[in-house]
Amino acid sequence: MAMTTLTSKGRITLPAELRASLGLRAGDRVQFVSLENGSFEIVAATCSARALKGLIRKPSKSVSIKDMAQACPAR
Repeated sequence: MAMTTLTSKGRITLPAELRASLGLRAGDRVQFVSLENGSFEIVAATCSARALKGLIRKPSKSVSIKDMAQACPAR
């Protein structure tokens, strides 16, 4: 099991084996996800914007600015 120490500034260094397992490099971002049992999961948040292409399909009918304004009236 990989272990690390928290510094006085609240920083940690992820052990090399964990970084390699997650495919992390310098500058990559990680996300700490809270689980129901009180523990956390570390997730690499490194996908590019291009990887998101195609996740949301185009609407069958385009929406005008007027339609958007009517759907969400000013407060």
